Amino acid sequence: MVRSAAPVPSDNKTPHVAVGKLPAAHLQALLAGLHRDDPRLVVGPKVGEDAAAIAFGDRCLVVTADPITFSTDRIGWYAVHVNANDIAAMGATPRWLSVVLLLPEHATTAALVDKIMRDVHETAEGLGITVCGGHTEITTGLERPIVIGQMLGEVARDRLIVKAGLKAGDQIILTQGIAIEGTALLAREKRDVLHGRVADDVLERAEQFLFDPGISVVAAARTAIDAATVHAMHDPTEGGLVSGLCELAAASSTGLHVQADRVPIFPETAAVCRSVDIDPMRLIASGALLIGAAAADADRLIAALNSQNIPATLIAEVRPASAGVTIEADGVTRPLLPPDRDEIARVFED
Repeated sequence: MVRSAAPVPSDNKTPHVAVGKLPAAHLQALLAGLHRDDPRLVVGPKVGEDAAAIAFGDRCLVVTADPITFSTDRIGWYAVHVNANDIAAMGATPRWLSVVLLLPEHATTAALVDKIMRDVHETAEGLGITVCGGHTEITTGLERPIVIGQMLGEVARDRLIVKAGLKAGDQIILTQGIAIEGTALLAREKRDVLHGRVADDVLERAEQFLFDPGISVVAAARTAIDAATVHAMHDPTEGGLVSGLCELAAASSTGLHVQADRVPIFPETAAVCRSVDIDPMRLIASGALLIGAAAADADRLIAALNSQNIPATLIAEVRPASAGVTIEADGVTRPLLPPDRDEIARVFED
């Protein structure tokens, strides 16, 4: 069904929250008020958890939802991949996708709708995912289309991977490098800003980061869980690598020690970030996967990933909670604090 929604009045007296994720403390307060009495809810709402898990006998249904808000290009393709990543990071197989498509009142054409949905269908088909439903709506107050995906996957209950599974002594492996999605978004959406600051050939490569190396972590997650016992996985999205690491530590009630000089940063990412004075470690980083496992399994995991042409690097060690979350750079260790918001939000606000 396609319908037009009525405008919602604004409250000019309420202080505005900055663009990006809700502050963690605010989100935590919201989640604290939710009832979680259903015994079949294996993983419920929690800061840092991107998907829920619901028990069905010896299997779990894994459920996630994610919108595409910063991008105007290939948003159907984005919606499938970012939702599939959340499912895969819990060890599950992405199976079914429901799509909500919100369209701007004065800028929607049949060709635009067809293009977005064709992108959704073709991308889902490539991952073996069935588009099973959704909703379309032409609404006021939008400058561009927004796609919201809800994806479901399944996994054997004893194979479910949760972010709370890290143990002191575990090693953290990062696949690919940072920050694939943020680099592509900036190159595609802010090319006019970057032109003249970043070489044209670098911008062209950065634009193609969506596809090479790409933002999907489904293959990396599957390779990892087939190779060894994985204690936790996380795809670092908004807030980038720093946010992803802090969320893992918080979920597992552990500390972390990160070696900054081991973190692979793509040259294109470095060039783009330098041109707009942002930190690549705090830039949305879909396409990378954080994998936590016992130290004895780290080399085997890296070798398995490399055998599938997936670069992998050991970047951090899990420590007791009393050690805190720290990062070592140039011989100096300091606390690693979660960002208030993603660096890309700063650029889009300017």
